Amino acid sequence: MMGKTARQLTRLFGNPQADLSEPPARKLQFSSGACILDAYLYPPANGGEGRVTHIDARRSDGAIVDRVSCVNALRVR
Repeated sequence: MMGKTARQLTRLFGNPQADLSEPPARKLQFSSGACILDAYLYPPANGGEGRVTHIDARRSDGAIVDRVSCVNALRVR
């Protein structure tokens, strides 16, 4: 996940449920019945397209879940 662009995330998970601009960051949120994944993208220091630098994964009740399991549950089949 780390280093992926918004376009790459959309190919993996489909369209995000939320796409928020929080300059200089961008947050994309993907969800399924299994989990919610927030991906935070920041542009490189030398400019260019934002890339994932951090992800959070949780259930709808806020409990933290394993990020790898969440990523696998969200992948577009």
